[in-house]
Amino acid sequence: MAQSLELLLIQFLMPDNDARRQAEEQIRRLARDPQVVPALVHHLRTAKTPNVRQLAAVLLRKKITSHWPKLPRHGKASLKEALIDSITLDHRAVGSFIEYVNDGGDIVKMFREFVPSILNVSRQCLANGEEDVASIAFEIFDELIESPAPLLETANEDEDSDLAADRSAAEVIDTMAVNLPRHVIGPVLEFASVSFHHANPKYREAAVSSLGVISEGCCEHLKDKLEECLKIVLEALQDQEQMVRGAASFALGQFAEHLQPEILSHYASVLPCILNALEDPSDEVKEKSYYALAAFCEDMGEDILPYLDPLMCRLVMSLQSSPRNLQETCMSAIGSVAAAAEQAFIPYAEKVLEMMKGFMVLTNDEDLCARARATEVVGIVAMAVGRARIEEILPPFIEAAISGFGLDYSELREYTHGFFSNIAEILGDSFTQYLPHVVPLVFSSCNLDDGSAIDIDDADSVDNGLVVFHLMMMLTMNQELEISVYLEESLKILIRHNILTAIKAIPPTHADIIEKQKDVLDTVINIYTKTMTEDDDKEVVAQACMSLSDIVKDCGITAIEPYISRLAEATLVLLRQESSCQQIESDGEDDGDIDHDEVLMDAVSDLLPAFAKVMGSYFDPIFAKLFDPLMKFAKSPHPPQDKTMVVATLAEVAQEMGAPISAYVDRIMPLVLKEIASSDATNRRNAAFCAGEICKNGGAAALNYYGDILRALHPLFSNSESDDAVRDNAAGAIARMIMVQPQSMPLNQVLPVFIKALPLKEDHEESMTVYSCICNLLLSSHPQILPLVPDVVHVFAQVVVSPDESDEIKTNIGRAVSHLVSVYGCEIH
Repeated sequence: MAQSLELLLIQFLMPDNDARRQAEEQIRRLARDPQVVPALVHHLRTAKTPNVRQLAAVLLRKKITSHWPKLPRHGKASLKEALIDSITLDHRAVGSFIEYVNDGGDIVKMFREFVPSILNVSRQCLANGEEDVASIAFEIFDELIESPAPLLETANEDEDSDLAADRSAAEVIDTMAVNLPRHVIGPVLEFASVSFHHANPKYREAAVSSLGVISEGCCEHLKDKLEECLKIVLEALQDQEQMVRGAASFALGQFAEHLQPEILSHYASVLPCILNALEDPSDEVKEKSYYALAAFCEDMGEDILPYLDPLMCRLVMSLQSSPRNLQETCMSAIGSVAAAAEQAFIPYAEKVLEMMKGFMVLTNDEDLCARARATEVVGIVAMAVGRARIEEILPPFIEAAISGFGLDYSELREYTHGFFSNIAEILGDSFTQYLPHVVPLVFSSCNLDDGSAIDIDDADSVDNGLVVFHLMMMLTMNQELEISVYLEESLKILIRHNILTAIKAIPPTHADIIEKQKDVLDTVINIYTKTMTEDDDKEVVAQACMSLSDIVKDCGITAIEPYISRLAEATLVLLRQESSCQQIESDGEDDGDIDHDEVLMDAVSDLLPAFAKVMGSYFDPIFAKLFDPLMKFAKSPHPPQDKTMVVATLAEVAQEMGAPISAYVDRIMPLVLKEIASSDATNRRNAAFCAGEICKNGGAAALNYYGDILRALHPLFSNSESDDAVRDNAAGAIARMIMVQPQSMPLNQVLPVFIKALPLKEDHEESMTVYSCICNLLLSSHPQILPLVPDVVHVFAQVVVSPDESDEIKTNIGRAVSHLVSVYGCEIH
């Protein structure tokens, strides 16, 4: 039956009306056969043609209207699996069933059961970069929300369950917003604008929550719609339902975190609403409102001053009378207000610090989170009011903070590090009296291996965690202090955590510090090069390569030169796939091995531009050894993403190495020309950029390919090119070609197409090249640019008002326009 049914389904979709009528009649006869359900399920899962799958779904939907209760258990299971599988094929198959479901019963229960499976499929697709398939899942959830049947409800589910449909859906929407903001912003805004007045409070809650959930991933898009979104959220703060008001407070907090600085311009309408929400009868709403207040106030600066007194009166009152969980969020809000108000916070500091002292001596397990928050607030208040106001009253707070280390509570330990960081900065050399007590505690945190220590791998987290560096800087400020006791252990920690940048920042007031810096560099590079060739974990090797890239660029050629040969040799081993981590055979169970390979080789390839950046043309002898092993990754059987890696690496090397790239042009250009026509936008983008850099630095060798390059780039300027970044990089390539070989370019044909593609829309790293090219043509009064001056002026008008373009670019444009006015005044006016 399956084969004959497939033929009938295909025949039914043909344009011939007679054939369709015959097929329809035979399908109706077959539909009476109980075996048609398995056959339709088979085609729903396996048909290669989307229309056939959709038709099978529609027929199956009609068939199960009366037969669902009669289906055997295995039949129902097969149908569920087929629907889940169809997500990766065509969402309309599932949509056909959603249209049918309008009441309760088994079919609704079935849909609820496979919602987690749909979520899992979409998560896997996002993790694998299958964005198109993941967007189909988003469309399915959109249809589930619109369904009249209760396909998504959580009233009877455990609120803490990770499988709760609303929580899982929010997680997926958040992930999709981060990865696919353009696909997410439209449907969410449409849903929110329609649903925030819905009679069902769950819809109103979802409308507001969804705006908060996408605010991180869709931040740039939401900033343009901020007024519209705030209207929805602030109205929801007044909703009669607690769940809606809580969702609105959450959304405001998310806006405050992710829509900076634009959100701050709305403080006059937002802050009074948050203040009102702090009086909400629901503790849950209050807690979320404190979160919103903390997130909003932190960056307000002096704009907070008119609200300072009512804010602090309310916060102090709440701190005295609220349950513990509200006290914790209230303290976060006080810290944010103090950070914004700075010296204006002095009238409130004494009262707040006295209250914090009570929290900082709590020792029961359930109170340690509050103690951690109080410790943080004292450090923030101290920074706000300054040394003169705080130094005399600090000793009991420092004593309490030190004693808190003995309670073995990771959050308290982390906030205490932040406290000491702030206090060390305020007190300067006066902090040295506390070093014998504090430094051993800091060292103990840095040496923890249980994951509870501060994050010491990120050099950007100095202010909130890497207290050891502040302490070491304190050590160097006092010439009379014997520092050797702390210095050796500190350097061991620096080496262990690969934080070379931080030790470079230490003032070299001691000769042994300078010598130790060299020792650290030598030790770190020895560790990394050994890791690259001998470690069997690809992720570890990839991290070593990325760290080395940063070190090479940060330290420069003088510091790195003694190690270049060793680094190049380790890189060559990885490019030849001869390192230990590349010899481990997969056991067939590690589906992520391909991903690990891609991450590893991306990290390895980043080393080449790093070398080229610091060595310039002197990189050529080393590049000559690395070139052939690198190019092998652009050939079969390597996956397509390896070609992307190769082309991107070649482009950056050409950019940094300069003229010596000319020796490689004939071997590079065939690959580049092929990738300009790739079906993958990233490949086209990288290839266009690479072509421009080859032309810029490749001399006569590159000139031989100008015609081929122009023909290859031309389609990237047409309407068929959907990716703005690709077009921007194509424009950058044309600009480089014009600047180095204007006499070899058919400018009468090229310039109109080139200028029509402007202004740049996404890749503004190309701005300086593109607009400098046009300005140079104008300043030289090139005859081919003059007929296009009206178009150029129109482009310039958009560039000079764009927040994405630098002042330097706008100044160059102003100079070019002034030249035009001086030479062609009447025509320009």
